[in-house]
Amino acid sequence: MKAQELADHLAENLVDKEYEPLKTYFPDEEVMHIDELEQVEEPVWKLFFDGAANMKGVGIGAVLISETGHHYSVTAQLHFYCTNNMDEYKACILGLRLAADMGVQEVLVLGDSELLVYQIQGE
Repeated sequence: MKAQELADHLAENLVDKEYEPLKTYFPDEEVMHIDELEQVEEPVWKLFFDGAANMKGVGIGAVLISETGHHYSVTAQLHFYCTNNMDEYKACILGLRLAADMGVQEVLVLGDSELLVYQIQGE
């Protein structure tokens, strides 16, 4: 489930003062089990990044996952105004700097910013 879908759902179904359970309807609630196909691939370093900008400030973060599954995280607060797209770029750069500082030669970069991903791919 995408985080934005969950946020939208919670925003539309506010908790009232008596704290009644949410009356929810998810279209796939009758699904009992989902299998994932196991992909045979050689281990690779992975970089996940994200940024958030709101009225309280701008925060960015990245997690670098080694071939053996070790997690290395880095976060920062930006002390200047920027848009959501700009903070996504800054978060990606922060993660790439971490990877470079650790001597990682090849990394799979994963993020939820379509603009950034398509620009990196040249589309």
